[in-house]
Amino acid sequence: MVGGEEEVFQRISPIFEAIGTNIVYQGPAGSGQHTKMCNQIAIASNMLGVTEAIRYAEKAGLDPDTVLKSIGSGAAGSWSLSNLAPRMIKGDFDPGFYVKHFIKDMGIALESAEAMGLQAHGLSLAKSLYERLAASGEENSGTQALYKLYE
Repeated sequence: MVGGEEEVFQRISPIFEAIGTNIVYQGPAGSGQHTKMCNQIAIASNMLGVTEAIRYAEKAGLDPDTVLKSIGSGAAGSWSLSNLAPRMIKGDFDPGFYVKHFIKDMGIALESAEAMGLQAHGLSLAKSLYERLAASGEENSGTQALYKLYE
């Protein structure tokens, strides 16, 4: 997610390729940041769905690992479902990405959305739940710790 002058991007692309694999030029300066916010917005609402699906499976008496085998590769599939849901099930809340950093990113995205006149209802809800999670002492946990709010 790179923003800036395209000529400069092309010139330094070999450096990016040495440290990453999915390098996409997004447009002028600021475009990379906006793309990062799109990523965080998509993850925020998706994490609510992943968490609720796992807790629903458990409450319904289903084996959540077996449920993941069924829904993980279909329309509900996502990186979070495939990678973070198994960690929720195992009780592994170590950070890959910290709750506190996710809250910061969601705040930036909400401010930016507001400035554009966009109401981001899912993002607002997700941020409020993550703030509640952080207030309970989970700010240094991974984002999959959202599961704890549903216990």
